[in-house]
Amino acid sequence: MQSSPVAAATTLVIKVGSSLVTNGGRGLDAQAIARWAAQIAQLRALGKRCLMVSSGAIAEGLQRLGWAKRPNSIHELQAAAAVGQMGLAQCYETCFREHGLATAQILLTHADMADRQRYLNARSTLRTLLELGVIPVINENDTVVTDEIKVGDNDTLGALVANLVEADALIILTDQEGLHDADPRKVPAAKLIQECAAGDPALEAMAGGTGSAFARGGMLTKVLAAKRAARSGAHTVIASGREEDILLRIARGERIGTLLKAGTLPIAAKKQWLADHLTVGGRLTLDEGAVKALSSGGRSLLPVGVTAVTGEFERGAVVACADAAGRELARGLVNYSAEETRRIMRRPSSEIEAILGYVDEPELIHRDNLVLL
Repeated sequence: MQSSPVAAATTLVIKVGSSLVTNGGRGLDAQAIARWAAQIAQLRALGKRCLMVSSGAIAEGLQRLGWAKRPNSIHELQAAAAVGQMGLAQCYETCFREHGLATAQILLTHADMADRQRYLNARSTLRTLLELGVIPVINENDTVVTDEIKVGDNDTLGALVANLVEADALIILTDQEGLHDADPRKVPAAKLIQECAAGDPALEAMAGGTGSAFARGGMLTKVLAAKRAARSGAHTVIASGREEDILLRIARGERIGTLLKAGTLPIAAKKQWLADHLTVGGRLTLDEGAVKALSSGGRSLLPVGVTAVTGEFERGAVVACADAAGRELARGLVNYSAEETRRIMRRPSSEIEAILGYVDEPELIHRDNLVLL
């Protein structure tokens, strides 16, 4: 059988779910973490750069606090994350130190990705750590996160990190052997999907809901994460974290689990940053001509092509561009505020100065600041 393209990967983002890290919610599984650390040490010896995205802080915090079930209160969840993060970091540090490797704890929120300066700072820090041979252990900063700034699940965070460092592969370790055409817990005859293109719409229909009570993401989040990771050229492998030497086998190119291949060339770094926004400042509805100009003509968005403005935003905000049916097709940095955009929409660029009293740019969104989704 042909070797997996992941065999050529030199930078790997490895995401492990909370059900694996905490042994189904029973507390940190130090033996499992030790096994992954040993494998990553071997990958480092082969010249591969590895980053870990690890769930488990809240689940570990629940166990340490003696709470039988996950609370609903945001403050209690944040408290659990704060308690659990201590044990999580300590366990990773101990396991990697056995192999002479240093670790670094990185806690991120969506706000770190949405702000251009913080995004670049995070990327520089991660790249420096990799150059120093340090293993970054990354998690969402659940101690301060709110609905407005949260990434939401670590599958998505893994994809964002893959985009951030321009990784070659995203490896998502779960408690299932891979992606199936139906939920194998409900349909025993469900078949494993061995390979597919990342972003294939049929995958989203196949993916089920959340798994265990302690996990936040189901297979759907993994499918969507693979789609996002593919934007920067990263292939994704979804496989069982309980398989022996799973990371080494994947890195050697063994066909195991589900491979979701990236089929397009990586998009430019600035446009990747635009695409990585999980929330936007507003939405512009475009007419048919503008949709065509953006989708197939590689053109800038002009005010004349906008039919409606939703939300309130300032100049420089990231906004979504959608067709009349509400389907989002692009995101970009807008040159005018929401109030100004409402005044100049449906009008030619030559009239901007007469309407607003000034003209900054003839385009509402320049093509260099716009990315197609």
